[in-house]
Amino acid sequence: MPLSKKMLRDIKVNKTQFIAIFLMAFLGIFAYCGIYGEYYGLEQTSNEFYTDTNLADGWIYNTDFDDTSVDKINEYADQSDRQSVVQSVADIENKPDITLHFVEKGTISKFYTTEGKDFNPKDDSGVWLDKRFADARDFSIGDKITFEFDGHKITKTIKGIGYSPEYIYESSPSSLTPDFSQIGFAHLSSKAYPDDLEYNRLLVKYNQSDSDFKEKLDKSIDYLSFTKKEDQLSVAKFADEMAQHKMMGDVFPVVFILVTFLTLLTTMTRIVAHQRTQIGILKAVGFKDNTIILHYLSYAFWPVLAGAVLGLITGPMIIPQMFYPTMARSYSMPSWHPGFDMSFVYIAVLLVVSSVIVTYISCRRISKENPANTLRPKAPNLSSKSLIEKSRIWNHLSFNLRWNWRDARRNKFRAFMAIVGVMACVALLIAAFGMNDSMKELKTWEYDNISHYESKLLLSSEANPMELYYILNETNGSFIMQQSIEIKANDMEDTVLLLVSNNTDLISYTDSNKDPLDIDEGDVSISTKLAETFNLSIGDKIRWHIVGSDEWVTSKIGQIHAEPVSQGLIMSPDTLENQGLNFTPTNILTKEKFGENFDSIKSVTSLDKMKKSWDTVTQAVMMMVYVVTVVAVALAILVLYNLGILSFTEMEREIATLKVLGFETNLLRKLLLTQNVIFTAIGFILGIPLGFYFMTLMMNAAGDSLYYVPSLTWGNILLTAFITFTISIGVNLLFSDKISDLNMVEALKDVE
Repeated sequence: MPLSKKMLRDIKVNKTQFIAIFLMAFLGIFAYCGIYGEYYGLEQTSNEFYTDTNLADGWIYNTDFDDTSVDKINEYADQSDRQSVVQSVADIENKPDITLHFVEKGTISKFYTTEGKDFNPKDDSGVWLDKRFADARDFSIGDKITFEFDGHKITKTIKGIGYSPEYIYESSPSSLTPDFSQIGFAHLSSKAYPDDLEYNRLLVKYNQSDSDFKEKLDKSIDYLSFTKKEDQLSVAKFADEMAQHKMMGDVFPVVFILVTFLTLLTTMTRIVAHQRTQIGILKAVGFKDNTIILHYLSYAFWPVLAGAVLGLITGPMIIPQMFYPTMARSYSMPSWHPGFDMSFVYIAVLLVVSSVIVTYISCRRISKENPANTLRPKAPNLSSKSLIEKSRIWNHLSFNLRWNWRDARRNKFRAFMAIVGVMACVALLIAAFGMNDSMKELKTWEYDNISHYESKLLLSSEANPMELYYILNETNGSFIMQQSIEIKANDMEDTVLLLVSNNTDLISYTDSNKDPLDIDEGDVSISTKLAETFNLSIGDKIRWHIVGSDEWVTSKIGQIHAEPVSQGLIMSPDTLENQGLNFTPTNILTKEKFGENFDSIKSVTSLDKMKKSWDTVTQAVMMMVYVVTVVAVALAILVLYNLGILSFTEMEREIATLKVLGFETNLLRKLLLTQNVIFTAIGFILGIPLGFYFMTLMMNAAGDSLYYVPSLTWGNILLTAFITFTISIGVNLLFSDKISDLNMVEALKDVE
């Protein structure tokens, strides 16, 4: 009981230090559990969704699957685990695109109903509609909707509204973010198809590797293309998003935990050392060593435990909810909720146990001493002369520098901790600000350096050629063709974008340095990131075909361009036709604002809308930048404050001695400030390359579609320097009054 009262009294007297311990433990666990909780939430929620809907393992595309082809596939893929689908793009009022799925059984990639009845593959009168599309167009259960496609026109009643595992992400032809009023999907029974069934898509499940299944598929039937689950657009896009969030969880919270642990190490060592005399008194009046050790273990145990538990609870509750609203704008799932992993508990327990172990080591060392020695102040650390002290340079150094050099050599661990703490905080700030700069640079690169048009017109597949040329002349625009293509090279394959464009000043091609690049007539240019992924260089050959076409062509790479937003091939219309393919325009680019209504124009997207779309896409990343910045600044304050207290405590006797010798208070303040600034400067310099490395890791995890050029701007460095040195100097000034109020008699006297 007396020791409990003493602990409460010590906590009250040193409340600032104990609050700092609590906050560091809280911030470390809060950041770790919060960021990882957001990632695990994405992973667990999507996996549950994929499992509940029995997402396909692969998609086989062809113009038609006859019974012979299906029977051959059944030999190595269970017949009960296949699903034939007719997929077609339809128009409805106001000409949005909606992808229709006429489903045979509905057992694979099942429609997930949230309103109305479950999908019924025998119901030929109903349609099950994409919820995001239904909400955007104000459709509800019981409404009738008419679809026009492939020369057919059908009217169905909405029987259900919900989601599909194939459409967590829906790509928009006009912007980076999906416009759900213009794109969507619908599931219908195959019995609702108005013509003879010619299944053009086969969904399969298989219990073997993708490569084994693909090898058997190649040997058994002819088909257009095969897409495994990991490469399906929606799955791949969401996986890329999760990978970036996981990378943030792998880098930033771990740094928080390490900095927190190292700072706790120095803080608890200082508290125990500061109470050395009290420990001696307790030993002298009969308290056993184990009792004293347990007493001081509680100093670390309770505040760290409280901070860890609070961080464990609040981290997954707060941080994920900051991200999910922005995520839900681009991705569609029935629910969004934080995830949990036992690693959260393990890390919290590890932090508590580590703080207790650190305190035990400090107490145990003192408890071994006899009471008489413990009552005396600890003898200062001794150190021999270094090479610098033996050189002629030493005599030319000021007293300030010589004193700080010797103090740092006597207290190497404190100096090390100061440098490491600052370095970690600087690295976090550099990485966070660097990601912010990179996002802004990508936006400028894509929408200022490359794109010079004002409007992008999406053409209807049934456009009137005369009307198109009229629009082209009236707007002084230019035709382009954008198509998804499947590319193969070096035993790798991927689905990317083909851009076919005339020489026009509406688009500027660039290299990796963002300098203008001319793509010569006859050359096929591949994007830098795609070339790196496929290990390709100029002169290599690739095979590719337009998705939906069975005509494969072989092209020789003539140039390599850099594109920040989409990866693929670029060529001219003549080059495309030399490959044996037709130039079929899909868009018109123009410098004018286009607002007229033509049947041949499906939609119009302005460059301003594209920029806003980019801002929406990057909101989740920017939110992570803000979280990391705030926590990094908070950690910097706590780390430097604790190190400042430690420095003052360990130098208290030396400062008192200097005051007795006649040194003025301002000079003593300068001594402390000089040491603080030097340690901060060293940590700052070492933190810059570490921060650049963290930033590179984050950028490389952004997915296959975005191409970053890592850059470290002076603005980033100067802002980080301003924050770091402001905190360092500000914390140092807090101890100025302590020098003035120092009791020199108490600091200098020895216990006899």
